[in-house]
Amino acid sequence: MTTASCAARPAPTATDNIITVAELRAGGMSERAILTRCRPGGPWRRLMPGIVLLGPGEPTRQQILRAATMYLGKDGVVTGVDALAAHGLELPLPRTVHVLVPAYRRILPPNFILLERTARPPDPVLVNGLPFAPPARAALDAARKENDADQLRDLLSLPIYYGLSDIEELQSELDAGNQRGSAAVRAELRRISRNRDTFVHGLARQLVRRSPLPPPRWDVTVCDLRGRPIGAVDAWWDEVGMGWQFTQPRGTNPERHLGHLALTAAGVVLLRTPTERLRVDGDVIVKELASAFRAAATRTRPLVQCEMPVVAA
Repeated sequence: MTTASCAARPAPTATDNIITVAELRAGGMSERAILTRCRPGGPWRRLMPGIVLLGPGEPTRQQILRAATMYLGKDGVVTGVDALAAHGLELPLPRTVHVLVPAYRRILPPNFILLERTARPPDPVLVNGLPFAPPARAALDAARKENDADQLRDLLSLPIYYGLSDIEELQSELDAGNQRGSAAVRAELRRISRNRDTFVHGLARQLVRRSPLPPPRWDVTVCDLRGRPIGAVDAWWDEVGMGWQFTQPRGTNPERHLGHLALTAAGVVLLRTPTERLRVDGDVIVKELASAFRAAATRTRPLVQCEMPVVAA
């Protein structure tokens, strides 16, 4: 059997072009053939002991994640920023991949893996076959090691804003975990808890995900066809001309949604929900959203437009 034919065998079973030496050997390749292909200038690269990239170039982030989890085995869990990215957040990726393993594991990681031993390994969430820590755990693991104040704020506030976690879950996770590096995190969580908009948007996004509605655009101004503002909405379904406003308690920021009468007069189907209901009446609000969307979809769409495009969450 030629080296070329041996090399062709394992490719169909490789995920992200990452494969173990054991799998290559099981596919019929000799140790010598594998070593030859992984030499400098060869067609493959050995990324770490026992793990091979079936290509000569630099590995992608996805390939690094795949290699790290294959190397660490079934009890390795990716956490930190890479886990938050897997859950849908866009944050600058660090140089290293942060991975959790049980406290009893003794393993020497390559330099691109930040290995953390933990007595509290999380139940992983599988995304594309890779094990990631849940959002709250991932955010706290990254936050404890973050020295930049702006990055720390993003790590803790974005999971709340996008409805991946809430302040109570983050606080509970912080209390349960290692207290090393927790002082700055605890102070930032206190600041976030005073920011009502972050908290409210997180609850609202969770409810939208539970509903049958398509993703809305968030925080937009609705205008007439000449571009003149009519009113602001917290969520907007442009395809049917429906808006959702979160109303504050009486006397709180009264200018926020003064345009609701003008929006209704323009033909917009507008659902107005007191912010205090978002936490306690979730099931009812989901039904109200679905009912309002059906009403908006069965009448002629009003002649209105968004002031500017906003990426749907």
